[in-house]
Parts: sequence; C-alpha cells; structure tokens
Amino acid sequence: MCVLFANRHVQKRGCKPGHQISTRPLWRKASMAGSLRDLPSQVMFLALCGAGVAQKFENRKKMNNLVRISGITPLETMELPAELNGQNGLNRAVGNRPQIAAQNDIDAIKAWLARYIDTKTTLDSYRKEAERLLLWSVIELTKPLSSLTHEDLLVYQRFLVDPHPAERWVMTAGRKWARNHPEWRPFVGPLSSTSQRQAVVILNAMFAWLVTAGYLVGNPLSLSRQRQRKAKPRVTRFLDETLWQEVKSTIEQMPKETGREREHYFRVRWLFSLFYICGVRISEVTKNTMAGFFCRRDKGEERWWLEITGKGDKTRIVPATNELMLELSRYRREKGHAPLPLPGETTPLLLPIGTQQRALTRSAVHQIVKEVFDQTAGRLRERGPEYQSRAAEIEMASAHWMRHTAASNMTSEDMDLKHVRDNLGHESIATTSKYLHSEDDLRHKETEEKHRLRW
Repeated sequence: MCVLFANRHVQKRGCKPGHQISTRPLWRKASMAGSLRDLPSQVMFLALCGAGVAQKFENRKKMNNLVRISGITPLETMELPAELNGQNGLNRAVGNRPQIAAQNDIDAIKAWLARYIDTKTTLDSYRKEAERLLLWSVIELTKPLSSLTHEDLLVYQRFLVDPHPAERWVMTAGRKWARNHPEWRPFVGPLSSTSQRQAVVILNAMFAWLVTAGYLVGNPLSLSRQRQRKAKPRVTRFLDETLWQEVKSTIEQMPKETGREREHYFRVRWLFSLFYICGVRISEVTKNTMAGFFCRRDKGEERWWLEITGKGDKTRIVPATNELMLELSRYRREKGHAPLPLPGETTPLLLPIGTQQRALTRSAVHQIVKEVFDQTAGRLRERGPEYQSRAAEIEMASAHWMRHTAASNMTSEDMDLKHVRDNLGHESIATTSKYLHSEDDLRHKETEEKHRLRW
C-alpha cells in the first residue's frame, strides 16, 4: 500500500495555521476515449503541503500527528496540487518559447508518450518507466518530477535495485495484476541490472526530449557517467536443432480427429512455420495481414514475398519460401479460404478457431506457443532423468525464442549476413552477428582438442 504523510495541525508552507488536510479517498475520473488520456487507467494523488516530511521517513515512529492517505494507482490522468504538479518546478524553463503546451509534469509526460501511441510495446515500456519515476518523486520525496536533481536520480537508481517498502511498491506473490486492480503496483520485484540500465536509458531520453521541447532547463541524467558500451554477448535463448525437432514432433502428434482439432493443428503448424521461416516477432504476427503477401517473377520463376510492418513501424520484405507457402495453403484451405492470398486481402495472418475474422491478441499467441513448449517438456520428462535439463530449458522458452531460433539457423547455414539482417529487419549487421554460433562452436572444438589437462 502506498502511504503519503501529512501533518494535520502544524503550519505548512502555503497553508494557514490550523488548516486541516483533506483525507478523502483517492478517486478516478473517466477519460475521453480515443485520446492519450484514455490510456489504461488513472491516478489521482491527494498530495500535501509540507514538502520536507517525506525526507524524514526514518523517523516515522516519532511522527505521532501524521495522517496516512492510502492508494497507489497507475499514471493516467493523475491530478496533483500545485506543490507537486510541476507548474513551478525548479528545473522548469522560464522565459522561453516552449514547443509543447504542457503546463505541468503530467501533461509533459503525456506529450512525450504521445509520440509512441501507435507502437503499443514501446508505449507500455516508456510509460512504465515515467510512471515509476513520477510516483517515486511525489511519494518518496514529495517533490515534482521537474524539480528532480542529479543527486535525486542517483538515489532513484539505487531504489530500482530493491524497491521498498515492498508492500507499497511491489505486487504481492509475484503476480501481475491488471492496471485497474487495487493490488496493482509499479513493480513486480527488484530490477535486474539490465532492466536498471534500460530504465535509465528511457528516462534519459524523456528528460532530453523535455529539454528540447523547452519544458525543462536541463537534463539531470546528462551528468551521469557514461559507461563504455560492452560488446553484446551471443544470443543463447534459442532452440538448437534437437529441441526444434522435438517441438515439431509435438506438433505432429497433436489430435486431428474433429474439425476443431484439425483447424487448431494446421494453425499451430502455420504459426511455427511463420516464426521459423520469417523470423517474425509476435507483434508482427498480430498486426499484419494476408495483404502482405505478393508474388514477383524472377527469370520466369514465381517468388512469393511477405511484406511486414514491424518494430518502429518499419517495413521489410521477407522471402516466403515454397515450404512456407505450402503451410499457408494448408491453413487457408482448412479455414475455407482460397489457397493463396488475394491482393488487398485484410484477413489476419492468424485467426481464432471458428468463423471470426479478427486478429488474435498477443497473449493468445503467447498461450498457443507456451502450450506447445510445455507439451514438449512433458514428453521429454517422460523419457527419464537424463532429459530433465532439456525439459526445463524448453519450459523457459517463449515465442521470441522462435525468432532467435530462426536467426541462429540462418547464420549456421552460412547465409550471407546481409541477407539475414534484412530478413530480420535489423538496423545493423552487428546485431545480426550475435547469432553467429558456428565460430564459437569451432573455438570450443579446437580448445577441446588442443588444450588438454593430460592428467
């Protein structure tokens, strides 16, 4: 539970002596559908005069005249009083011509987030980090986000290592509650070192944008020590050839007796074929349609391609191999469609079982993939103790492992790295190089043969 503190009877900055602080419960306002204010849920804080109180949390036991105000809720349509909303933040730009209309921190954050409104995964990630910092600033420091200093941000980075008190900041029992649920909290637990770095990167980008927009004078994170970028390690979260064969065997053993079972079987085959041949992300499966398929002739031979709009709304075309088109034809026939897609066809790449013509959600696709992986793990465990580690490995796998699996197989088959890069939609060939496992395998083999203990 999030708790704010207010001194009920002492004189506070901007308050008359004896002024009573309202202790009405937090409430939510309905948002306008279709606008940025209609992000999943809303926060309103009852904030208090007396900005120095939060700095004395270690002396809580001595503070007998404090009123506790409970309720921590998500960012959307948060309302704060003038003391905390940033309209007079110490880092606010004054006397300039700002490029955004925001007059307070909440609206400034929304203006920044609005740039990502069409990219859900990015929006969710960026909102999460801005939300966490804003909540921490007004609750733990009782100061506006636009008053945060470099030293404050150093303290916040330490806070990310272990958000505490846990009952205030961390969801119970490791569960991920919906944003509108009373048990929702900003964290599911301590952040890994990678997640901590990612949070700082996102917040640095937010502050830099607010400076450029003329809302802030300076970026308090720009003073942070810039660590030299380390070479990214090889990708390890992929299915090797043995596990990939086990997954395909699991799919082949799926029941096919009823019409519904056959439809599910062909859908799973098509989904995993799409993941493996094209190396697509799960968001690309749910966002794109059959209209992306097109055919070109090359020296009299027909070649099918799939145009994909992916991360950052970037478009790429991926070879749709004969194997992939065969799986697509089988799936489409089972759904009662023509074997090959028609130009401009709006049918989603993956459909629900039955007659509905809508795209599956990301969570639904995740569920399909996890069920196959869990069934594969179960089959492996039935073979005996020596297969337990392999079963545990496949249980950890997610849909994104299939993208890594596709990339790893392309590179191991000595495909031109530029072609692999373009198939996956990477900006840099350095990113693609993370999937080059053959050099590592050769290095291991040579070390094994030539670097011996000889005891």
